[in-house]
Amino acid sequence: MHRILYICPSMIEFKVTGDYIPMIQLLKAANLVQTGGEAQIVVTEGEVIYNGTVDYRKRLKVKKGDVIEFRGEKITVI
Repeated sequence: MHRILYICPSMIEFKVTGDYIPMIQLLKAANLVQTGGEAQIVVTEGEVIYNGTVDYRKRLKVKKGDVIEFRGEKITVI
């Protein structure tokens, strides 16, 4: 089970259990999008920055140590 550990106005620490969480699931779990469909759209439109680079992969495996930026929010995966 994944869970958010810490939230401040522009930073979220997200604890992932297991090896990874798919990008679209992470955006949903962090409450940054309402649906999986919305998550897929924002990823394919280049709105998500993965470790400093725009990434268009919906099924990207986000792992511990990765940093995701989206609409002014920064998610650090721990």
